[in-house]
Amino acid sequence: MRPVIRVLLPLIILALAAWIVMLLLASKEDPKGFKRPPTETRVEGKTLNPESYQVTVLSQGVVEPRTKSTLIPEVPGKIIEISPSLREGGFFETDDVLLKIDPLDYKTRIVVAQRNVAQAKALIEQEQARAQQAVENWKRLGKEGDPSPLALRKPQLAEAEAQVAAAEAELVKANRDLDRTLIRAPYAGRILEKQVDVGQFVNTGTTLALIYAIDYVEVRLPIRNDDLSFLELPETYRNETITSINQPKVTLTGKLGGRASVWEGRIVRVAGALEARSRQLFAVAQIDDPYSHREDGTLPLKINLFVEAEIEGNTLENVFVLPRNAVRASNEVILIDKESKMRRRPVEPLWLSEEIIVVAHDSGLKEGDVLCTTPIAFPADGAPVRATIDGVAPPDPKKPPGGPRQGKRP
Repeated sequence: MRPVIRVLLPLIILALAAWIVMLLLASKEDPKGFKRPPTETRVEGKTLNPESYQVTVLSQGVVEPRTKSTLIPEVPGKIIEISPSLREGGFFETDDVLLKIDPLDYKTRIVVAQRNVAQAKALIEQEQARAQQAVENWKRLGKEGDPSPLALRKPQLAEAEAQVAAAEAELVKANRDLDRTLIRAPYAGRILEKQVDVGQFVNTGTTLALIYAIDYVEVRLPIRNDDLSFLELPETYRNETITSINQPKVTLTGKLGGRASVWEGRIVRVAGALEARSRQLFAVAQIDDPYSHREDGTLPLKINLFVEAEIEGNTLENVFVLPRNAVRASNEVILIDKESKMRRRPVEPLWLSEEIIVVAHDSGLKEGDVLCTTPIAFPADGAPVRATIDGVAPPDPKKPPGGPRQGKRP
């Protein structure tokens, strides 16, 4: 009997343990599921409204004089006097005497020319008297008919008249050469470079100085082909003169000694051909009276100064102006719908700059759309967001809609 019990007892214990385990497993409750709440990204939003936008086309160029000349003498001689204005940077007005050449030799030539004129006139009077005497002799001799031209000394008289004309021409030339000893300014301008000084002998063609006009300066500005449609340039046509109707305003900015100065000008003409290498059209900006003193302390323009230009373009009506950082690289924007979810929307830029992108009203956006202005690396279409729109933050879901509860007063 005992051996049977020894065998059956462990089996009974194992069966009992298995039954208890099965009972526990059958009575175990299923674990409660946990659903993670959706993550809401905090973003900034802006309500889109159509507006007008003034296009500004950017360019750059170098300041150039409208006229640059080489001052040279028309007569040779020694320089005896130089104007104080004849120095680099000096200003002068039209007909100012900049330089004087020794006039003594030219005054002597005038005296000689005057003597030659007097001698030629005396000779012609003598020939006229001889011709008259020849006519009287012809009549005294009782000859019939008219005397011959030779008898009347007409060839001699013509030669004497030619000598008078030549002598008078020499006198005119001598007076003109004397006047040319005074080197006068052809226009109001400034000295760019001086190359002679007092006591130096100069010949015809010697460079005395380089000068340029100061009534206005010009800047050649390259315009990209894509920007031409946004500008009203003063184009010219055959048999037509340029008018001041289409002369866009230009603002030029340049730095002198680390100080930025601004000058105002206008586009006055365009080049007749595209630049060969860049295939760009050059517009010429004109800045009037760039060297006058100004109350705002603006420095005078300098020749060869590099300037940056802002050209006033057309006004775009009924467009959306978007911040540049709100437009993704693929010309895509993120809109926030009424359910506070992100919606990706492609757009076609009409105009763009470093700060903004202008989009036409019929490009997929409409008035009242909310633009997400917060850059998002990987936006998921339909993802929920908590948007602060036009500076108004969304309500906090943790707070009750009626506001914080207040206790009862005792």
